[in-house]
Amino acid sequence: MKPFLAAALLGLVGPVLAAPTPPASIDAALAQAKRENKPVLIDFQAVWCYSCYFMAAHVLNGKEWNDLERKVVFYEADADKPADKAWMTKLNVHFLPTYVAIGPDGEELGRILAERPRDAFYAEVGTLLSGDARLSKQKADAAKGVMSAVAEVLETYQLRYQGKEGLAWFDTLPAMVRNVSDKDKRVAIAKQQLRLLDAQAAKDDATIADAATHVLDGDIGCQRPYVLDALLGAVTSRADAERKALLSPQKARYDEYLATQVFTAAPACADQRSAVLTAADLDAALGDPDGEQAVLRKAIDLSREKLDGNLKSDRNVADNLRVYLLRAKAGDELDTLEKQLIAAYPNDYVYNYRYGRRLVENGKFAEGLPYLDKAAKKAYGANAITVATYRVKALQGLDRNAEAQKVVAQTVASEGKSFPEQAKKLQESLKS
Repeated sequence: MKPFLAAALLGLVGPVLAAPTPPASIDAALAQAKRENKPVLIDFQAVWCYSCYFMAAHVLNGKEWNDLERKVVFYEADADKPADKAWMTKLNVHFLPTYVAIGPDGEELGRILAERPRDAFYAEVGTLLSGDARLSKQKADAAKGVMSAVAEVLETYQLRYQGKEGLAWFDTLPAMVRNVSDKDKRVAIAKQQLRLLDAQAAKDDATIADAATHVLDGDIGCQRPYVLDALLGAVTSRADAERKALLSPQKARYDEYLATQVFTAAPACADQRSAVLTAADLDAALGDPDGEQAVLRKAIDLSREKLDGNLKSDRNVADNLRVYLLRAKAGDELDTLEKQLIAAYPNDYVYNYRYGRRLVENGKFAEGLPYLDKAAKKAYGANAITVATYRVKALQGLDRNAEAQKVVAQTVASEGKSFPEQAKKLQESLKS
């Protein structure tokens, strides 16, 4: 094509618009949202978060995602970076991924916890952006005696990990509203969820067990593994017969949950890993090692079938397979898989760290150290301290204490100011 003609055609097409530069911080995103009168959507995630792998591969893409990005100011927050970690603390975020929507006026519009099937996620985001999930609106509706709004307020406090605050709010309702709402199943479950949160914060195992049992009696959908996990933890120290008596009624209902909401062609609950591990823990607590291995092996086989030999096809499934093999104590299979994962995902620290750590924990210091050294080259922020902790263990195990001290000094110098508690523990590891 002649230069003149090419230039003319380009002129007809017009200038190519560059993609907008994403905000550099949450503060910058909030400022941009105010200027543009848009809500902010913050995605709290991390490079090691298996649930985040699911969302990245299956949900945060395609036409729906492109449409959503035009409606919001989007910010991807990294749980291992100091500024983003500070916002996690400020917003009381305890679960990854967590999606927090904030209006241009600074009021939180609501949040979504954990991975979701695609359709469910976009429906929930739509509700948040409509403003209907704002706590202030829910409270105003609840004050009028709307039972669904009472439940929504309590559920919003649950999403914010504010058990005590939610229960205190309920006590402020007029007696007439409280008395009527106590007969509402959704409200009753939401109150028990807040009791559970409050008891977990207080480390009150007796109340955790009581509240969790009440919640598990209800129709709680995809929350079942997390609540059952709380119950399992709360009864660990009880006598064997008492523990089994409390847990046995959960078995049939949990098997039904797995069959209908997890092990299906189109799972209603996307977090297969939590579902499987809790099932294995329940079988172990009930003294059923065959059942424990059976559910793990089923998950292993389903994961391998889905991957079909290609670990890059779905990182969430590949990482789940790793954890299932670890839980099943399938050492040789796990060794092979972890080396394959290192090759399949070379651009972050995660799999070099996980494999190196496991070797060190098994006393194989010389074998594990090179993997940890490779991980250290890509680690940053909080995860740099985590990697350093196991490098120090390996070096100490090899009687290379001077090198261990150097690793600690360098890591504390670079990350200690931002993560003082983790840095202190790293320093204390030199004394062990």
